[in-house]
Amino acid sequence: MYGEVHCHFLMNGVNFKQAIETHKNGVKDEFIHRYFKAYIEKDIHYLRDGGDNLGVSKRAKELAKDYDLTYRSPIFAIHKNGYYGGIVGRGFDTIEEYKNLVLEVKREGGDFIKFMSSGILDFNEFGKVSTPLDDFSLINEMVHIAHEEGFAVMTHVNTPRQIRYALLAGADSIEHGYYMDDECIRLLIETRAVWVPTVTTICNLIGTGRFDEKNVAQIAKSHQTAIKKAVELGALVAVGSDAGAVYVPHAQGTVDEVKWLREAVGDDEKLFAVLDKGEQMIKRKF
Repeated sequence: MYGEVHCHFLMNGVNFKQAIETHKNGVKDEFIHRYFKAYIEKDIHYLRDGGDNLGVSKRAKELAKDYDLTYRSPIFAIHKNGYYGGIVGRGFDTIEEYKNLVLEVKREGGDFIKFMSSGILDFNEFGKVSTPLDDFSLINEMVHIAHEEGFAVMTHVNTPRQIRYALLAGADSIEHGYYMDDECIRLLIETRAVWVPTVTTICNLIGTGRFDEKNVAQIAKSHQTAIKKAVELGALVAVGSDAGAVYVPHAQGTVDEVKWLREAVGDDEKLFAVLDKGEQMIKRKF
């Protein structure tokens, strides 16, 4: 089974506010142990977390040594203040503050840097995304600083313009990447960055009634179409479901991600060849 290269041990797959309540007064180890056991039961032995601001990912990294798996963590994600990201990380106002956060990740034993280049999808309106970080020079400097400190960069990003910024800046993995266009796919191939499309987050919403069903279906179709094109052209893609997000249970989310990727591509031989290469690149860089 493939690894899970985009999960959040902070989250429980059911209710984000409930998950915050669980850990806000101290990390509850029993949840971490439960998730590790769930992954091992599904034969998933490589995990890459997106970090959080309550210390759950850091604690999971400490506990992982007792399990037959590899767990990689940025400790916390980084975002520019006033933009999306507070739910999983810490913010900065100046580039010097950003650099200090990168150094803090290093001091705390983080494995890589994760930062936010855009906000999240509006599931009720096709094409709409919150708070894009529309500043290429800043994104470029953020990637450069992380690389100079010896870290690979994982970036949460959606919409063509923001994805292009991240790729041109040298980000090592593109997380989510909704509304990926042909130019972005070309840059993926050129830069050899890995795309982690987290298609389960949208496909598992279908039929739940949580958001406008027509828009959810349209977003899912658009995303799966882009995934198919990226795979057919030979871009690097890896399995990451955003496990822990609502309707994306730990371990089962990874299984679902493979299912939705297979549905999107329709050619298992081609898909699995791409996923093998994508996961190898993630393991090598992160």
